[in-house]
Amino acid sequence: MSTTTPARLGEGIDRVDARVKTGGRAEYATDAAYPGLAHAVLVQSTIAAGRITALDTAAAEAAPGVLTVISHQNVPVLHEAPDRSSSLPPPPLRDDRIRHHGQTVAVVVADTFEQATEAARLVRVEYAADAPVADLDHPDAEHDQDPFGTDGETGDVDKALEAAPVRVERTYRTAANTNNPMGPFATVACWEGDHLTVHDCTQGPSRTRADLAATLGVPPEAVRVLAPYLGGGFGAGLRTWGHTVLAAVAARQVGRPVKLALTRKQMFTSVGHRPDTKQTVRIGATRDGRITALEHRAWQSLSMADGNYEPVSHTSQSSYASPNITTRDVQVRLNVPAPGSMRAPGDAQGNYALECALDELAHELGMDPLELRRRNYADEHPITGQQWSSNDLRACYETGAEMFGWARRDPEPRSMRRGRTLIGYGMAGTSFFFYQADCAARVTVRADGGAVVESAGMDLGTGTYTVMTQLAAELLGLPVDGVRMVMGDSSLPAAPSAGGSGLTGAMGTAVHTASRHLLRSFLDLVRDDAESPLRGVASDAVRAEDGRIVRTDDGRGEAYTAILARHGRDALSAEGSAESPGQDGAVVPTGPYAAKFAEVHVDRDLGVIRVARLVTAAHCGRVLNEKTARSQLVGGTVGGIGMALLEETVTEPHTGRIANPTLGDYLVAVNADIPRLDVRFVGRPDPTNPNGTKGCGELGIPGTAAAIANAVFHATGVRVRRLPIRIEDVL
Repeated sequence: MSTTTPARLGEGIDRVDARVKTGGRAEYATDAAYPGLAHAVLVQSTIAAGRITALDTAAAEAAPGVLTVISHQNVPVLHEAPDRSSSLPPPPLRDDRIRHHGQTVAVVVADTFEQATEAARLVRVEYAADAPVADLDHPDAEHDQDPFGTDGETGDVDKALEAAPVRVERTYRTAANTNNPMGPFATVACWEGDHLTVHDCTQGPSRTRADLAATLGVPPEAVRVLAPYLGGGFGAGLRTWGHTVLAAVAARQVGRPVKLALTRKQMFTSVGHRPDTKQTVRIGATRDGRITALEHRAWQSLSMADGNYEPVSHTSQSSYASPNITTRDVQVRLNVPAPGSMRAPGDAQGNYALECALDELAHELGMDPLELRRRNYADEHPITGQQWSSNDLRACYETGAEMFGWARRDPEPRSMRRGRTLIGYGMAGTSFFFYQADCAARVTVRADGGAVVESAGMDLGTGTYTVMTQLAAELLGLPVDGVRMVMGDSSLPAAPSAGGSGLTGAMGTAVHTASRHLLRSFLDLVRDDAESPLRGVASDAVRAEDGRIVRTDDGRGEAYTAILARHGRDALSAEGSAESPGQDGAVVPTGPYAAKFAEVHVDRDLGVIRVARLVTAAHCGRVLNEKTARSQLVGGTVGGIGMALLEETVTEPHTGRIANPTLGDYLVAVNADIPRLDVRFVGRPDPTNPNGTKGCGELGIPGTAAAIANAVFHATGVRVRRLPIRIEDVL
């Protein structure tokens, strides 16, 4: 076993998987290789609404190397999940109806990728096309009221608004955004008898295993899902999409392993997106800035056949204190691809509208936007009355303002300038609530003194390998390089998906519990061992350090290796779990908080907007690794810049076709767009889990777009209520 000095938990050590990735040894889904591997290619619809009237696959089936062509005419029975809001979309190829442009209508399987691609061009499809409903404001669109059961209300908003001395009522819009992870998604499926192994770009191997078993009608124990590494996801990997199901179907049908890899263009139509929204916010306040009424209504796009859990107005239920609050969500069914989770789903859009409306209220009142937020800090959940698990948002306000130099802000719009450059300061507050899911982990100490930690959860690039290794090392008293983390395999102890900022808390709790159980197991071994200085000692009277268990009273102890050797053991293991915490029988509102401050520069003649700097002060509980946590907030902030100024998935309203499904036409923030980004962590450990942690993966995006939009108003005097903000909006 290594004798390297342990790194303290919280230190910003380098990622433990860095050398594996940079050395090209990390195996991604598309790298999975099997003898006789066949390749599948999708055939997609060229209309957005209607039905297939004829589908001719004869030419494709006769093409060189083609093994089969699967369509709605011959697809085997696939089962539909009973809950449409779950991670499992409707089965692919289920009928002849076309619900969106780019819908999969067939899949061609051949010996090589090139043969499958060429044969896919030979599939002939005829349609009876209908006029698509592809616009959020379309008069014929079907509306689903309160689709999540999360609409909230307290008090009487209408009455309070009528009585309020100061009122604002505004409408905001956000564009659809596409996740665009670095690596396009792929699936490799292989059947061995009745057992299916799937290498997939999933953020939740346990979830994907359950979904595939349900869809294919096989027992969950007959499915193994592997995803040790993922080239990003930003939420796109939280659902089990049709191409993954079709890879498994194709592999079973041809009796060979099958790889199905999506193109970048197909990523825009096949693995979800952040839906566009229209939101109205009404706020009533006293003249000294106390909010007396808050109403937030949101409309978001949804596909014709799929569910998507994404409450948008929900953020206004808990952000600010008010005796009268109403939130309403509506999903509008359109002929668009199925939306899905994208970093901070719902909160990213909802926070933008709420925080811009707060800024507009501050302007109406002639009040500092930061002071307005201070005055309306919520000591408890305004609707439920629940206490926060911990909330250091006030400290975020003060720390962020000091770091940024907010006191230098001239409150008058268009008053700060340098030559022909207009300078604006804007800010926003944010939070992201998550609910800890059930999770399990297994911890093993081997005869050589090293440890292995196993859990089915996966690391999509956020640093989970690293922080869980650090955590186990501290709990077991081992050096970091004496611990090996094994993840991304559904055959390991079950874990939730890596999303919603919840995995660190859940898996960390499971690892903590398993480590404590393991220490007790070692003490049980030596309970009656006359040779051990730990004989009969209680588990709360020891600590782990330097590969040993030692008594806290006199420091006597024994190494793991000695205990295992004397008792003839090769290893000793223990499992632990995490369960959702409660508060008087209800879920505790738990989540990180942040205050965001932005400086923008706007060319007064050309309207070019540049973000000059962004400051984030964040309360994320106990930070397990400052380097990876900072990376999460910086990365999320970059996404927030893209949401504010660049990103828009453009759907042609008359055809339902996505007009910009490439990275050449869909603009994402690149290095040249990124300003100075400062992050500071404030606040205390959270009491709802033994490690004191809160996830921070989502926290970078909410608040960023609003802070930028508010800064643009301060710089130009022009209030833009639609994202992304364009040059023409401020000229």
